[in-house]
Amino acid sequence: MFNSLFRHGIGVTSAFALLLHTLILGSFLYIAILLKVISPKWFVIKAFDPLIVFIASMWIEGILWWINWVYRPKWHIDNPQPLNKKDWYLLTANHQSWVDIFVLYQLFHQKAPFLKFFIKKELKYIPIVGQAWWALDFPFMRRYSKSFLKEHPEKAGDDIKETQKACEKFSLVPTSVMNFLEGTRYTPSKHEQQKSPYRHLLKPKAGGIAFTIEALGDKFNALCNATIVYPDHIPTFWDMMCGNIDHIYVEVSTTPIPHHFSQGNYQTDPALKKEVQDWVTQLWQQKDKDIARILQAHTQNLMATDKLSSY
Repeated sequence: MFNSLFRHGIGVTSAFALLLHTLILGSFLYIAILLKVISPKWFVIKAFDPLIVFIASMWIEGILWWINWVYRPKWHIDNPQPLNKKDWYLLTANHQSWVDIFVLYQLFHQKAPFLKFFIKKELKYIPIVGQAWWALDFPFMRRYSKSFLKEHPEKAGDDIKETQKACEKFSLVPTSVMNFLEGTRYTPSKHEQQKSPYRHLLKPKAGGIAFTIEALGDKFNALCNATIVYPDHIPTFWDMMCGNIDHIYVEVSTTPIPHHFSQGNYQTDPALKKEVQDWVTQLWQQKDKDIARILQAHTQNLMATDKLSSY
């Protein structure tokens, strides 16, 4: 009982600290956004885009400091990929929780260009954060149901247009483009509804990453594929706020992107479409095996620790 109250007390304190941190930096952000809107494009790219990235970086660094020095999770990170802030990176990961985003920033922040995510369009209206994503040129995607697309077939290419528009901006300066291939967070109910062939994952969607490769293929030399595992339980955002996170495992593998993926047309070339989808399927099959291996190793480590402590 006391432990639960203590955890929720940390959560309330964290929420207040996050709100204060966001409001302070948000005031500077809105000034930068106003100047961005009224300034010529060449000056925006040279002056205000870097300023907005700096403000966003300060926001992220404050959160990461809180996570590492207040919550103190046990990180297990295997990332052999050397990173450079002057390069372009294409990233993907399995998606289970909002916490994944902060895990990825822990992994790549200040080591690679600022991460740019594909965001659901509805999140654009979150105060301060939504406007920050807009100012950072995060691509906002709208998912239409199959029934809606039957009635409005003209909307079928909207996501492609948004991806292409975002990638035009990404091509101007070094960027880390992050795409959760599953398109949504993993839950047991979604897993069952999809009849997913994977034990720990939802089915991946190849379209978004295919269009990104087509638009920026000559910039990327490989795909950085992060596998995130929370062996104790999948934490919610409130779990993170309460410090209810123990072990976090992250492994990053580097996979070459076939050169011809950027030369063809995913929409109109059935052979290329199948090849890209098969490539993504192989990535997900290996990721599923990696998650099982990490979970098994974690369980064995706990059993060995318990055995030693019993002596």
